[in-house]
Amino acid sequence: MDFYIVNGGPRKKFNTAQLLEKASQGIVDELKRNNDDEEINIHNVHLYDLDFKGCKSCFHCKKIGGKYYAQCPIKDDLRDLLPKMKESDGIIFGSPIYFGDITGELRSFFERFLFSSFVYGGESNAPKRMPIGMIYTMNVTEEICTSLYSSIFEILEGNLENVYSKPHSLKVYDTYQFTDYSKYENYAFDPELKAKRKEEHFPIDLKDAYDLGVKIAQDSLKI
Repeated sequence: MDFYIVNGGPRKKFNTAQLLEKASQGIVDELKRNNDDEEINIHNVHLYDLDFKGCKSCFHCKKIGGKYYAQCPIKDDLRDLLPKMKESDGIIFGSPIYFGDITGELRSFFERFLFSSFVYGGESNAPKRMPIGMIYTMNVTEEICTSLYSSIFEILEGNLENVYSKPHSLKVYDTYQFTDYSKYENYAFDPELKAKRKEEHFPIDLKDAYDLGVKIAQDSLKI
C-alpha cells in the first residue's frame, strides 16, 4: 500500500513536519495491526524541494479525447508525481498558515492536483477515491482562527471532498514559532506563554496527528 505525506511548509523538522511524522506513524501502526501481509510504503514529499508552479489554465486536462485528458501536461517536478499520488491509498497534507491561508506552495500544488480531476458540473474523474487528511498549524488561538479563517478551510476541504473524499482535519493552534524569541522582532506574542503552550499542549496535538493517521489507514482498508 502506498501513502503520501506532503509537507507544504518550508521547515523539515518543526511543528508541521513533526505532526506529519506522527500521522505517518499512525498509518503504519494501524495497518500492521490489521493488515500484516501488505507492504506499506510511506512517501514523504517536501513541496519546497520541488520545482513547480500552479495551474497555467491550458485546459488540456479538460479536452475530451485529448492526450492529456484528466492529467496535467506541465513538464516540471509534478509531472510524474501527480499520477502516482492519484493512485495512492491515502494522502496527508500539512501546512502552516501564512496570512490566513495555506502556503503558496501547497496552494499551487492543489491547483494542479485538484483541477486536473475536477469536472465542471459533473462527477470527479479522479482514478480513485482515497482518504485525505489535512493538518494545519498556526500561531493564532482557536478563537481567532474560528472567527477569521473558517471559510477558507471549508472551501478547500469542500474541493477535496468533491474530487477525492471528505478530509479528516486537524487544526493546531497557538504554535511555537522560534527557538529563541529574543532574536526576532515580535510585539504580539509572549514567549513564556508560547513555551508553556508548547510544553503542555503540543504533545496532545502530536497524539491527535497520530490518531488522524490511524483514521486514514482505517479508511484505506475499507476501499
